Amino acid sequence: MIYTRESVMALMEEKEKLEQTIKELWDVLKSNNIGMTESVIDSEGYPRTDIDVYQVRHARHQIKCLQNDHSALLRRIEEGLAVVLSPSSTQDLDPNGTNVSPPSPNREPFAKVDHVVLGSPANMAGLQENDLLTQFGSITCDNFRSLVNISQIVQNSMNSPIQITVSRNEQSVTLTLTPRQWSGRGLLGCNIVPIDRPDR
Repeated sequence: MIYTRESVMALMEEKEKLEQTIKELWDVLKSNNIGMTESVIDSEGYPRTDIDVYQVRHARHQIKCLQNDHSALLRRIEEGLAVVLSPSSTQDLDPNGTNVSPPSPNREPFAKVDHVVLGSPANMAGLQENDLLTQFGSITCDNFRSLVNISQIVQNSMNSPIQITVSRNEQSVTLTLTPRQWSGRGLLGCNIVPIDRPDR
């Protein structure tokens, strides 16, 4: 596939619509006070009467299917960004109103993602457990002091996209994460821990 600025922007719009649909499906589960794994039958093997079993099963199935589509879409966006942001490209791309610059290949990680909640903003953005953060908005290993730095950016960027770069399987991956209220706790839905560096 040949990527252009317009095609990548179209993919990002598609991603936002998909995320909205998934959020609405999660709201269906939330309205039934149930998640993705709890049983829909009671101890005697009958469908539970306190939930809409059909609605819950349908929402769960749709969420699984759409999350697979979402993962594939994220991979295409990453590929497209790599093309349009390459030094040989003269195209100007500013996804979601964020100034994007190609990540530094030698940047040291300063924090690690050790948990991501299914259906959370972090999960929707494509963050995965064991991702190593090399850039979080304006934070890099050079100016990172504590998790308070990350918390301040998150609080100041509610409903606004943050450009982040992670090291995953020794590959640099650039993602766009939008902190927002969702059905779980916090604005991200992931747990980040600092990495101890010998020079700190």
